[in-house]
Amino acid sequence: MTGATDLKSRYVEVRQRIVEAARRAGRSPDSVHLVAVTKYAAIDQIRELVQLGHRDLGENHIQNLIQRAAVVDEWAARSRALPSSLPSAGLPDLARNPIRWHLIGPVQTNKARKAVELSRLIHTCDNLRVAEALQDECVDRDEPCEILVQINASGEESKSGVPLPAVPYLIETIEGMTGLRCRGLMTMAPHDADADRTLMAFARCRDVFEDIRTQGIAGGHFDILSMGMSGDYELAIEQGANIVRVGSAIFGSPLEHADSDSGTPAPETPGASDETGGTGDAPRPS
Repeated sequence: MTGATDLKSRYVEVRQRIVEAARRAGRSPDSVHLVAVTKYAAIDQIRELVQLGHRDLGENHIQNLIQRAAVVDEWAARSRALPSSLPSAGLPDLARNPIRWHLIGPVQTNKARKAVELSRLIHTCDNLRVAEALQDECVDRDEPCEILVQINASGEESKSGVPLPAVPYLIETIEGMTGLRCRGLMTMAPHDADADRTLMAFARCRDVFEDIRTQGIAGGHFDILSMGMSGDYELAIEQGANIVRVGSAIFGSPLEHADSDSGTPAPETPGASDETGGTGDAPRPS
C-alpha cells in the first residue's frame, strides 16, 4: 500500500480505509469488523499487532493455526506473568479480551476436532460432509460451534463454495444440527477480476444472505457476511460485508517474507491468496 512502510502504518491505513469505505456506503464504521490474516505473517508481526490492540486473527491452514495459536498463547501467558518486561500496549486486557482465531481456509475433516477447539469462527463450511464432521466434534459441547457457509458467488469451477441454488438446503440442514450455529455466509471474489466482476460476486452473496434472512431459514443469529480481502475489501464493504479478511495489506506481501527465517510459511503456489477466506462491534461470534 502506498506510503505504508511498516506494520503499524499499514494497519492504521487499513482501518482508516475501512472507516472511509463504510461512510461512503452510508454505514457506521463500527458495523465492519477486521480479521487480520496471518498466513504469511512473522510471529513478531503477530505479536506487534496484538500489542496494538488487535484481537481477531485468521489462518488458512489448521496446522499453521495449531502452531501459531500455541506460540501466541505461550507469549500471552508470559506477558501476563511478567508484564514489566514487555511493552504494555495491548497487553493488560488479554485475560479479559483474548485473541480470537478464525479458520478461513478449507476444513480438513480429519482435523475437525482441532478446528473446533481453536477457532472462534469457522468461515469455510462448504458442503454437508464438512458440516457433519464438525457436528460430530461439537455434539457434546456446552455451546455450539459457530460457522459460516462458504458460497461460490462467482460461479468459477475452480472456486470452493456451495453453488447458489444449494445454499438454502445446506443451511436448513445445519440448523437441525445441535452442535452447530450458522452465523452467516462467506465468499471470495473471482481471481484477478476487475471491479465490476468483483462487485457482481459480492452483490450475489449479499442477495443470498438477505434472502436467507427474509425467508427465516436461519434464526436471528444469522447476521455475518464475510467478504473482501486485501485487494477488494472496500468494494466488499460497499456491498454489505461486516467482516473483511485482510492479510498482505497489513503484514506485507508473501514475497517480502519468502527469505525470512522468522517462522513465516513460504507461499505454497504462485498467486495463491493470502486471505481465503472492522473497526468496532460488528456482528461476531457471541
